[in-house]
Amino acid sequence: MILRPLVLADKFEAVQAHKELAFDNFDFLLDSLGKYDETGEWTAYLDRLESLRRGEQVPDGWVPSTFLVAEVDGRIIGRVSIRHELNDYLLMRAGHIGYGVRPQFRGRGYAKEILLMALEIVRGLGVRDVLVTCSESNVASSNVIESSGGVLENMIVTEDGERVRRYWIVVPD
Repeated sequence: MILRPLVLADKFEAVQAHKELAFDNFDFLLDSLGKYDETGEWTAYLDRLESLRRGEQVPDGWVPSTFLVAEVDGRIIGRVSIRHELNDYLLMRAGHIGYGVRPQFRGRGYAKEILLMALEIVRGLGVRDVLVTCSESNVASSNVIESSGGVLENMIVTEDGERVRRYWIVVPD
């Protein structure tokens, strides 16, 4: 498995993954302009992701972040969003790392592999205490986080009533 940025040729498969994960109420494709708009210009979307990675033109409420897809045998099987720092929202709700695996590729260990690779990237950014969160109902993700060194700090209830588990992973130098 490799983690890599999206490219022009990925549009069809990435949009398909976005539709698949919408059933889980999960945004596969993120967009700093709001919900990803399939009718929008793909190159402009890729440019926005690159700007976020460089920390340029970061909209209010967002932080610099790196968006990568996970690829196995030429297929996009998942994705990860790595936030270079935390704001108040991320500190309580979403953490440094958000990942997802397409339904047909689940149960094969890819989520753990994505998380472990993302932790190496975060370490390269100088972050040592990494916050990773998941919904209380997402037992598979809780297991992935815990088996990757996550220590549960607490569980919070968000404004919309979702119960979120907050884990910290210490990344060694």
